[in-house]
Amino acid sequence: MTLKTTDLCDEHSDDLRIMAPIFLDYGGVKAFGGLVSTVKVFEDNSLVRAAVEEPGKGRVLVVDGGGSLRCALLGDNLAELGRGNGWSGMVIYGCIRDSAAIAGIAVGVKALNTNPLKSVKKGEGERDVPVTFAGVTVHPGDYLYADQDGIVLSEVALDG
Repeated sequence: MTLKTTDLCDEHSDDLRIMAPIFLDYGGVKAFGGLVSTVKVFEDNSLVRAAVEEPGKGRVLVVDGGGSLRCALLGDNLAELGRGNGWSGMVIYGCIRDSAAIAGIAVGVKALNTNPLKSVKKGEGERDVPVTFAGVTVHPGDYLYADQDGIVLSEVALDG
């Protein structure tokens, strides 16, 4: 991704939603963006797996994990699966695991923190619904742009 969040804010600040700076960078790609698909889960990553098993087509998976720090919603296997299926990145409002391995995978991953415990797998949650965290509401079909300076959202695709 060649767009910088700082430049997008300079040019489009009135039209952007800016996430609170609570996320850390974990993926091998630090700048990513694309059309948003959402998952809303709590300590169950079944729907995260289902999403990254699909063709990503350059999309960004936004996961509302309720901010739980008690287990991980993404590990290296799912990050690699997402990369292989064409997802540009994932924003996890929760934890990941296998952070050292994820750092070597060419996909964007932002999350609150790490936790070595895997999640349960009950198949519970919702797909492609509006989610609210980090001070913003994210809608499926929004465009998300992320880099080391932050995460911004727009209702329309931006070219800088």
